[in-house]
Amino acid sequence: MNRKHFLSALATAGISIPAAQTLAAMGVAGTSTAKEPQVPPYLKPGDIIGITCPAGYINKEEILPSLRIMERWGFNIRIGNTVGMRDYSFGGTDAERTKDLQAMLNDPNVKAIMCGRGGYGTARILDQLDFSRFQRHPKWIIGFSDITALHCHVNRHYGIATLHSKMCNSFPDDFNNAEPVIQDTIMSIYQALTGKKMQYTAPPDANNRKGTARGVLIGGNLSVIQSISGTNSEIDTNGKILFLEEVGEYLYNIDRMLNTLQRSHKLDNLAGLIIGGFNRLKPDDPGEEFGRTVYDMVQEKVKSFKYPVCYNFPAGHQKNNYALKCGMMHTLSVTDEKVLLKD
Repeated sequence: MNRKHFLSALATAGISIPAAQTLAAMGVAGTSTAKEPQVPPYLKPGDIIGITCPAGYINKEEILPSLRIMERWGFNIRIGNTVGMRDYSFGGTDAERTKDLQAMLNDPNVKAIMCGRGGYGTARILDQLDFSRFQRHPKWIIGFSDITALHCHVNRHYGIATLHSKMCNSFPDDFNNAEPVIQDTIMSIYQALTGKKMQYTAPPDANNRKGTARGVLIGGNLSVIQSISGTNSEIDTNGKILFLEEVGEYLYNIDRMLNTLQRSHKLDNLAGLIIGGFNRLKPDDPGEEFGRTVYDMVQEKVKSFKYPVCYNFPAGHQKNNYALKCGMMHTLSVTDEKVLLKD
């Protein structure tokens, strides 16, 4: 799809959002008088971005493209001790990954923390982390996929915004010759970190449910969200715009995870629902066909509710995975012509 259909980091001057009471009177879903979430300071030239591996391993050579681009943006980079460490599939042992991430959280000079890659392992260390200094000196936490657990944990307990986006392993070796959509998604990280107003559009889909909503944006990888259900990091969806993405799953397993969200009432009080990429799905076993699409499953789970729903949003395990400010207020508009999400 054309790059301009997905990303526009515009100042949006002259566009105002009505007060919550006004929105409620207009029938806009997800209105609330709750206090605005806390936004970490936006980055300026010379600020330090730390790179750490709370989940899977990545070596130093693999982070070089991201390092070069972020330095070109004017930032200094601090490479954590877990970059290059390996404990089987993990970026070091649980204790090593905890210590490295803790050091980044504690250091007031580190203004953002970019995770090297996803994989698996973040939830294993969450209960060992101390966020008290992070609360005093909030900073941007950057990543997606397995890092969803960290986004959900921070949002639930501290109300501090984080950045759902590509990580070090997704930066192209040669930025200038990369596909336009890859350039755009990488630049969306810079734009989000430096305080640009972000807005994204997606083309209309016949399965979309029209409407407008205002709420805090939260979400990420479906299997991670389901896996932390019932834990200290469980996602809080009340009054929020929830976005979901997934990769490499069987259709029946997607239904199982969506069913968990439904039965735990995580879908009841949403402001809106955004379905991102559901990619590289595994084929059904012959004779065991599930017989339902992702559209079918989502529509079945939300048929009792009235909030807007959209599909094929540019977020997930795909090239058009744009940076989304989790934990910040957004407006979602789903019409016959397009989908618009803006902060």
